[in-house]
Amino acid sequence: MRLQILAGALALPGAAFALSDSSPWVLLSTSKFRDAYNHNQIQTSAEVLRHTKDILATCPTDRYLVVTQPGVHAADLRGADGCSMPHLCRAVQDRRVQSRYTVSEVVGDVANFGIAKHIRTACAEKKKVVTVEEIGLASLPFHDRVSTLSENDAILASSLEMSTKSDSYTILLFSTPAEPAYEPDFIDSLHMDLKRDMEEIPTRPEENKTQRDTRSLFEKYQFFTPGIFMGLIVAILLLSILYVGLNALSSLEVSYGAFEKEMGPAAQKKQ
Repeated sequence: MRLQILAGALALPGAAFALSDSSPWVLLSTSKFRDAYNHNQIQTSAEVLRHTKDILATCPTDRYLVVTQPGVHAADLRGADGCSMPHLCRAVQDRRVQSRYTVSEVVGDVANFGIAKHIRTACAEKKKVVTVEEIGLASLPFHDRVSTLSENDAILASSLEMSTKSDSYTILLFSTPAEPAYEPDFIDSLHMDLKRDMEEIPTRPEENKTQRDTRSLFEKYQFFTPGIFMGLIVAILLLSILYVGLNALSSLEVSYGAFEKEMGPAAQKKQ
């Protein structure tokens, strides 16, 4: 029951493996806030962020804890004992929590939203003094994920204890999708003489720490520069002039006899 409260979508046990580019979203508060219109457990990041922004814009509590756990999926929270992060699960089970907003599969990047800044701005507009704490946990590796989750939960325990001492708090846990590591698979039939000095080549690290660029194709690359755009305009103008010229030439109607020299008596009288 703990993970049902935490993730809200345990009826989809294979969703985390089917959607490798998704991450869970957990928002809980001791204050009562408006329920979401969409209760689906697979939502886009824009929809989840919009509803969360509306909730936090009201500055519902006095303390806020924003936790980022990169690389975690909803399936990672399902441990052998029911929950891989027991301290977080106990905070979710607290009877003082009146509202929860959980989505198991958030598709899209939510890293650059600036939630803590949004909370401070919204509470400043309401002239309310609040405490906002941000915690960035270590990214989950591709091996031994359970022990890393347990270590992160132990790190998170002190902050959870400080936040839950107050009767007015809001906790938000979200993740950013991790990029899958590439492991080359060499074919055995390759010539061994092409693999010289393989012992001196440094091994590839198990964890890829580069940030994934999830922007669309037209946001990453600029297909129409000012030079190309001006060249297209000039080309269209020149082609239109050529078209008018060819049209004028093709409309000329001159008989072949107009270019022949007159040799008869009429031509001699003119001279």
